[in-house]
Amino acid sequence: MAKRLKTQGILASDMEGRAEGPEPVRRGTEATAAKSHAESPLETRLIEEVIDRDNLFKALKRVKANGGAAGADGMTVGQLPDYLRENWPRIREELKAGTYQPQPVRRVEIPKPDGGTRKLGIPAAVDRLIQQAVLQVLQPRWDPSFSDNSFGFRPGRSAHQAVAKAQSFIQEGFRWVVDLDLEKFFDRVNHDILMGRVAKRIGDKRLLKLIRGFLEAGVFENGLVGPTDEGTPQGGPLSPLLSNLLLDDLDQELERRGHRFVRYADDSNIYVRSERAGLRVMESLTAFLTNKLKLKVNESKSAVARPGQRKFLGFSFTGGDKVRRRIAPKAVLRFKERIRELTRRSRGTSVERMVEELRRYLNGWLGYFGFCETPRVLSDLEGWLRRKLRCFLWKQWKRGRVRFKELTTRGVGKELAAQTTSSAHGPWRMSNSPALNIALNNAYFKALGLPPLVIKASK
Repeated sequence: MAKRLKTQGILASDMEGRAEGPEPVRRGTEATAAKSHAESPLETRLIEEVIDRDNLFKALKRVKANGGAAGADGMTVGQLPDYLRENWPRIREELKAGTYQPQPVRRVEIPKPDGGTRKLGIPAAVDRLIQQAVLQVLQPRWDPSFSDNSFGFRPGRSAHQAVAKAQSFIQEGFRWVVDLDLEKFFDRVNHDILMGRVAKRIGDKRLLKLIRGFLEAGVFENGLVGPTDEGTPQGGPLSPLLSNLLLDDLDQELERRGHRFVRYADDSNIYVRSERAGLRVMESLTAFLTNKLKLKVNESKSAVARPGQRKFLGFSFTGGDKVRRRIAPKAVLRFKERIRELTRRSRGTSVERMVEELRRYLNGWLGYFGFCETPRVLSDLEGWLRRKLRCFLWKQWKRGRVRFKELTTRGVGKELAAQTTSSAHGPWRMSNSPALNIALNNAYFKALGLPPLVIKASK
C-alpha cells in the first residue's frame, strides 16, 4: 500500500486532475477532418483525459508490469518514475499545447517462428507511458464499433475464440478457406490513410498531431536515426489499436459482402463453399487491399485451400462430419525443436534442472495448444519427450558399470541390465528398450515434476 501511495505521489504532485472515412486525408489536413466530424465538444478535449492523473497512474502501472527493453534514449522502465518526478510538468504542458515530440523508436529484430525476422520498434519509456495513456482513452471508444469477427488485441477476445469461430464456419459447410497474408503489414501501413481513419473518430487536433508524431518519430538503428514514411512499428502499446482501425475497413467490406471470416490482427481467413468462390474472393480482396488501403498481399504465402491444408494461429482442422481442432504440423515441429534444445546433453545440467525448465515451457505451451481436440498427437509427443529424457540419462551415465548400477538400482533384473549395458545400439534406440522403460518409467518423470500432456488437454 505504501508503495502504491508513493507511486501515486509521483503523479499527484505534478499531474492535473479532471473520450470510416473512405478517402485518405492528406498530411496536415487532419485538423479539418477532425473539426467537421467531432461528435461533441467533449471529443475535442481528449488530451485532458489522456493526462488525467488516474489515467496516467493506470498507464504507469501497466507499463511497469509489462517491463521491456529500453528505447533509443537508454532509459529503463524502472527509471521512469524518477524521470517523471522531474520532467512531468514540462511534458504535460507540451501535450496540452500540442507541441510534444516523441523520440525515435529503437529498431530490434526478433526471429519469426516460421523463419526470417520481425522488426520491432521499441519506444522510449516515457513515450510508452503516453501511448498507453492514449490507448486507455481511445480503446473504449473505438473497440465497440469493430467487427465481431475481429479478435486480435481486443479486450475480452482471444486467439482461442478466433480459432473456435473459424471451426464453426467450417462445420457449417464452408469447407474452403481464403487465407490472406499481408506482406510486412506493420511496416507498410500508409500514414495518410490511417490518419484519415483516425480523424474521422476524434476531434482533438492535439491528439491527432501526437498520434502522427508517434508514427513519424523515426527509427534509431546502428547509431543513426532514419525517417519513417510508412508503417506502425510493432512494440508500442498504440500500434495494435491503430492496425485494427485500419483493417476495420477490410472487415466492413467482408461484412458488406456477407462473407464468413475471422481476423486476428493482420491474419485473415475467409470461408467459402467452393474453390471457385475462393478464387474470386482472393482476386477481389487483393484488388481492394491494394487500391483502397495500399497494402500488399503476399501471393507466395496466401492461398485458396482446404482448411486442413492451412494453419490459423497455430491450429489446423480435420475433415469429416465432425470438424476438430488440431495442432498445425509446423507448430508440432517447432515444439520438437524447442524440446531438442532443452534436452541437449552438451548443456551440462542435471535432469532435475532440465525437467524444471521443461515444466515451465510445457505449461505455457499446453495453456495454448491444449485447446486442440486431437489428443493422439499430444500422446505421441508425450511419449517422444520421455524418450528424449531417457536418451539424455543414458548418455549421462556413460560407462557400462555406471549404467548397470543405475538400471539394477531402479528395479531392472541383473540379466536384463547386463544385456542392455552390453548392447551396441545407439542412445536413441536404447531409450526405447525394455530396461530403460522399467528404470525410467512414467512415474519417475511424474515424480520429477514433468507435466502430462494428454491429461491437461482433456480438461
